Amino acid sequence: MDFNELSAITDEIEQIRKTYELFDEEYRLNRSKAARVEFLTTVHYIEKYLQPRAKILDIGAGAGEYSLYFAQKDHRVCALELSPANIAAFRKKLTPELPVELVQGNATDLSRYADESFDAVLLFGPLYHLHSETDRQRCISEAKRVCKPDGKLFFAFIGNDMVFLTEFGYRPDYFTNGDFDKTSFALTDFPFVFHTVPECRRMLLDGGIRILHEVASDGASELLAERINAMDEENYAAYLRWHWYICEKPEFLGMSNHLLFVGEK
Repeated sequence: MDFNELSAITDEIEQIRKTYELFDEEYRLNRSKAARVEFLTTVHYIEKYLQPRAKILDIGAGAGEYSLYFAQKDHRVCALELSPANIAAFRKKLTPELPVELVQGNATDLSRYADESFDAVLLFGPLYHLHSETDRQRCISEAKRVCKPDGKLFFAFIGNDMVFLTEFGYRPDYFTNGDFDKTSFALTDFPFVFHTVPECRRMLLDGGIRILHEVASDGASELLAERINAMDEENYAAYLRWHWYICEKPEFLGMSNHLLFVGEK
């Protein structure tokens, strides 16, 4: 499977499944200090709201990085994932001491879960892939339905605007030959779907979500990866504190590969 073969797949569900045969989600969030910034920032915000023994639904759970972390913290975790490759990577990490309920399923249909049954709902993968606004709103609606009235919802997006700089780091000709509209600077939505900050905000507001935080979850970490990875633990901790200081500032939001929105009904 290569990108040409992937682009020829017209069925969206099958294309998502095949995408994760090309992209190794198992190590994306833990392969280095720089890669870990997104994970640690997201956990930082989730833990602001969790009570002990919270019930968490991880929709689009990937290879289980968040599910396993919160299970280790004695929270009750249900995980749903579409990709067989990700499920296989997830299952390798499960142990009897980590009783995560892992199932294969689609984020647009959470009928297996009861209304208002989770304290926290994590939606960290599906909105990377859904092209149709109808499907995106169905996904948001289902996440909202299963969240308790006083619960919190956490949404991740891939930002449109930072990709230009990260791709430029790999391809010096990206600004002339990159796969984007040269007038609007809208990226081509393949193999992922990209959104600007206002587009993310509008999508959630249209879905009836009250937004509590808008976060540049990884910021410049990919651009600065070599320097971040060379840090000792003391300097890395100091970098994270600075990142958390700036990551909600409006002037920094668009300059992040990944965006985190925290909301409630």
